[in-house]
Amino acid sequence: MLYFMLLPPQTGYRLAGRGLWTSPHLFTVSGDSQLLPLPGQARVVICGGGIVGTSVAYHLAKLGWTDIVLLEQGRLGAGTTRLCAGIVSVAKPISIECKMANYSNTLYEQLEGETGVKTGYVKTGSLCLAQNQDRFISLKRLASRLKVMGISCNIVKPKDIAKLHPLVNIHDLVGALHLPGDAVVSPPDVNHALAVGAAGQGVQILERTTVQQVLVEKGHVMAVETDRGSIECEYFVNCAGQWAYELGQASEMKVSVPLHGCEHFYLLTKPLQEAVPPSTPVVIDMDGRIYARQWHGGFLSGGFEKNPKPIFTEGRNQLEIQNMQEDWDHFEPMLTSLLRRMPSLESAEIHQLVNCPESFTPDMRCLMGETPGVSGYYVLAGMNSSGLAFAGGAGKYLAEWMTYGYPTANVWPLDVKRFGNLQSSRTFLRHRVMEVMPLLYELKVPRWDFQTGRQLRTSPLYDRLDTQGARWMEKHGFERPKYFVPPGKDLLSLDQSKTFYKPDWFDIVGAEVKCCKEAVCVIDMSSFTKFELTSTGDQALELLQHLCANDLDVPVGHIIHTGMLNERGGYENDCSVVRLSKNSFFIVSPTDQQVHCWSWIKKHMPSDPHLHLEDVSWKYTALNLIGPRAMDVLAELSYVSMTPDHFPSMFCKEMSVGYANGIRVMSMTHTGEPGFMLYIPIEYALHVYNEVMSVGQKYGIRNAGYYALRSLRIEKFFAFWGQDLDAFTTPLECGREFRVKFDKDTDFLGREALLQQRQDGVTRRFVMLVLEDHDTELDLWPWWGEPIYRNGQLAGTTTSSAYSYTLERHVCLGFVSPPPGPEGLPTPITPDFINRGDYEVDIAGQRYPAKAKLYPFSSLFTQQKRRKDDLELSNLQGK
Repeated sequence: MLYFMLLPPQTGYRLAGRGLWTSPHLFTVSGDSQLLPLPGQARVVICGGGIVGTSVAYHLAKLGWTDIVLLEQGRLGAGTTRLCAGIVSVAKPISIECKMANYSNTLYEQLEGETGVKTGYVKTGSLCLAQNQDRFISLKRLASRLKVMGISCNIVKPKDIAKLHPLVNIHDLVGALHLPGDAVVSPPDVNHALAVGAAGQGVQILERTTVQQVLVEKGHVMAVETDRGSIECEYFVNCAGQWAYELGQASEMKVSVPLHGCEHFYLLTKPLQEAVPPSTPVVIDMDGRIYARQWHGGFLSGGFEKNPKPIFTEGRNQLEIQNMQEDWDHFEPMLTSLLRRMPSLESAEIHQLVNCPESFTPDMRCLMGETPGVSGYYVLAGMNSSGLAFAGGAGKYLAEWMTYGYPTANVWPLDVKRFGNLQSSRTFLRHRVMEVMPLLYELKVPRWDFQTGRQLRTSPLYDRLDTQGARWMEKHGFERPKYFVPPGKDLLSLDQSKTFYKPDWFDIVGAEVKCCKEAVCVIDMSSFTKFELTSTGDQALELLQHLCANDLDVPVGHIIHTGMLNERGGYENDCSVVRLSKNSFFIVSPTDQQVHCWSWIKKHMPSDPHLHLEDVSWKYTALNLIGPRAMDVLAELSYVSMTPDHFPSMFCKEMSVGYANGIRVMSMTHTGEPGFMLYIPIEYALHVYNEVMSVGQKYGIRNAGYYALRSLRIEKFFAFWGQDLDAFTTPLECGREFRVKFDKDTDFLGREALLQQRQDGVTRRFVMLVLEDHDTELDLWPWWGEPIYRNGQLAGTTTSSAYSYTLERHVCLGFVSPPPGPEGLPTPITPDFINRGDYEVDIAGQRYPAKAKLYPFSSLFTQQKRRKDDLELSNLQGK
């Protein structure tokens, strides 16, 4: 027998051009040189014959599409699909990924009955192991989320692990998450089954046909050029996997598909002396950086090492992905980890060490959706080593997107429009994926940050703020201050602080919040997306009146907070719009809306040379002056009264601040606290900041960061897009009916849907929950995604949470719904339903009672606190 640790590099034989799995390919005419004829036109062309491309074709056909052509440059499933480990697990970091994996599991189980193709599907279940308490907490949080989705899972003790998988060494484990519904399959066979299912519904599948470029006319897909000729088409789907980036760059109009390849290793053993049963659970040991599954009586085991090896930085260099070079030295840490977890494998005989490429994205989430620059060009790629688990669900959602204009679930976390061209640098991608691949199995506590690809976009004040103790986070490539470390604090310990409990920055942020409420703080919010829409006539107003739910026909200088809704009444954007002049508007949106919002507005803009949209995000530095003394600071710098009588709320004036002219000063802070936003031309940014800080000294001014902003906005019950609001949330569901122009005879996107919803009744409501009997010092903190229970029944989930320094307790925001009515139909929700319920918030399996309200608690608790302080003061005076 050969032992793992003694195995010489040349011992394990490679499959030299053959796949790890075997699968017939039936879509070419017999003989390598004779191919099916290329059609001259199609409705949609899909590039990529791996499991992602075949899933898209299968689901489009299911939805009634015809004239579908799928092109594969080599053989069907001969890319990464051929080398996939074959694990289908729902243990994923975010809810939409869990949903996709769960759907994939159900689909793959049914495929054999539908197509007659054996897929190797075995429901083995899986065990996600925890070697420490923090990992165990993260698994408990995942279990709470999965139960909300109706996915079976159990938290188990070490002794239960041993019963479920006798080969696992349990001596260093504290517990595990058992997912009994997880499965293993033969990926090429699943791919083949999807292809057979698609072909049976009329999809044409052509192998050995290489897409060279996509032809575009007037911003819309017109044709696909291949090495065998051109195909005219309306839609194109880039499912090219490893080559999706290159294909995007090769198109007539370049399309950004930010992904990069890395080598991925796994080991295959020969059958053990006592063959491993096919039903043996998959083991996922993230602390050990490995996974292991049964394979032909032995084991398949791989992992995600700390020092990954990027590949193909220079671009496409081979037709099909062949088995690359073994690297036993590189695999050795994972091998050691495997033997520590399953010591009985010491005597197992090696079959092969497989080295295959996987593509990874800058944020560990796949890329899905229509590209912002080219209408009809869709992408589904960058699966981060979860292509098999995601392919079924992702193919379904993309097919829905192409059919209905939107998928049936909120896929914003995966939308390709969350990225822009700034993430297309090959150097950035190479460096980022070297961080991303290890992160897949690393413990991620709330509010962790990427370390690579930083300082890409910065405010002109970056260096100034950095020297004053700013600690940074990144959003859409932009550096934003989290908080400011006071002199004398241990910077290293703060930077390394990672916990699900009370964080080390708690007191620092508390001091910033206190200053916002009692004096004045400055927050650099330059990362906000900023557009200017102008026209020669009424075109700009007419467009905004069509796009926005609120009324934009207001006097010059007024600021309107409004949603841009889709036809279903859901939020595509949540923004503040300033009417600068009769035909000029300034639009301020969240940072990560830069590409999405631009695309949404351009999609609905008429082709009119007198109407102009400009992205001016880079032109202005934005300073948020928050606090009761903000008006004193600005009054002293501008020699203009800033009191509410002279400068009413939600108003904008162009003013001089210090020596600088042309500063757009707005009486709003995005927190509910008094203050002003200053939009400063970047050449004046440093001057204005220095003047504000200098004059503000006498008023107790200090810098603050986004953590303080988050605490302030959540205790004031302010919803933010991307966290609380999304394309499936309407203004009526979150108490914003007053921001909808129902009384105007103006047709706007979403109007009919909102009128119908108002008539039928809202079936869920945005609520504020304040935790009770929760010890901030000792108990786990809520962050987001926690289940909400009403009278013991699941009622919803939280969308954002923060500690309120004013209320001295945690505040969660989220949505609740009543139980479904007869025949499972949604039931309208009433204020009485919300006010009369007993609520609990589930934090990693522990439920904490909470008070639920439809309006902020702040005023109520402030009055109670003042009465308590007055009482204590009178008692002291009495003594």
